[in-house]
Amino acid sequence: MTERSEGHNPNPQPPNPNPCFLFAGGGTGGHVIPALAVARELRARGRGVVFVGTERGLEGKLVPAEGFELKKIEIGGLNRVGMRQKLATIVQLPLTTLRCGDLVSQCSAVFSMGGYVAGPPVLAALVRNVPVVVMEPNAVPGFTNRIIASSVSRALISFPETAAFFRSGKTEVTGLPVRNEFFEIPPKPRGDVLSILVTGGSQGSRTLNRASVESWPLFQKAGLRVRILHQSGRAPIDARNQDLDRFGLEGEIVEFIKDMPAAFAAADLIVSRSGAGAVSELAAAGKPSILVPFPFAADDHQTRNAEAMERAGAAKLIRDSQMNGQALVDAVMQLAATSGTLERMGEAARQFAHPGAARRAAHILEEVARG
Repeated sequence: MTERSEGHNPNPQPPNPNPCFLFAGGGTGGHVIPALAVARELRARGRGVVFVGTERGLEGKLVPAEGFELKKIEIGGLNRVGMRQKLATIVQLPLTTLRCGDLVSQCSAVFSMGGYVAGPPVLAALVRNVPVVVMEPNAVPGFTNRIIASSVSRALISFPETAAFFRSGKTEVTGLPVRNEFFEIPPKPRGDVLSILVTGGSQGSRTLNRASVESWPLFQKAGLRVRILHQSGRAPIDARNQDLDRFGLEGEIVEFIKDMPAAFAAADLIVSRSGAGAVSELAAAGKPSILVPFPFAADDHQTRNAEAMERAGAAKLIRDSQMNGQALVDAVMQLAATSGTLERMGEAARQFAHPGAARRAAHILEEVARG
């Protein structure tokens, strides 16, 4: 008869050879696109991936298009919403969390990008002791990730200071998944004409649109040769291009830039909002920037991101309320005045670059599932 040691399980359960992962988080491209990058990496390794999201979020379009299953739930936000929405969410939360229980129990780990969509599946996972891995790309975690910070198995972050919000030893600076084309952009020697890329994202930004238009006569008066490529979103593009030409400035105003890595490569300086995706692309490309945080972003995370970049010497921060044509021209003139300033800012931005973020996240998920 073989002697058994104390606590030995006579019927040990072998690790799941093909674990399934539940992905939670949606609403915006900032939540969905990085999650899809990690999901594709897992699928390439033969792993199963199921997404949880809402009908109205961007995941409703992007996830099925990538060939992943999307389980739809009903849930709203709690942070920075009206009282009616808060009450509706409080009523929805217990039932939706309960419904997520069956999904969670079939998976080996939950991957969360944060946001209100992540709340029910993450809570269901924690109740059932299913490991939760969060990816927090902002300098200050969002509402959902702050609530669960002490309970997650691993936290994948982009800024070292974010580690203070999670348990010691549970964080790793992986960065946010960014297309390889951004990492492949070489340093650009500055020419006689300063190339400026202005982008407020795919929808554009009223503040940046207005400031850019106001800056054209001021650049002409200052005598600084600039070339401006401006992604304005839906705006009277033809009229603005005529105005740009009238002030003797090179460049173009477009609704949407299809090849953003190429636009980054051609730019000496980028004027942008400071969402996690934008900041990660700036870091990957090693580009100096003027960052104008969107003031109504949840938990003011864009300001925290811009502050982290400015502290590192990678960017100049201008508040949305202070951004206008004169502020833009003054900032550009200041940065362009001293030789080497823009190059040093670009080098500082690269310290936040983390190639292979999706691959590393997939590896950590597999590791947690085995554990």
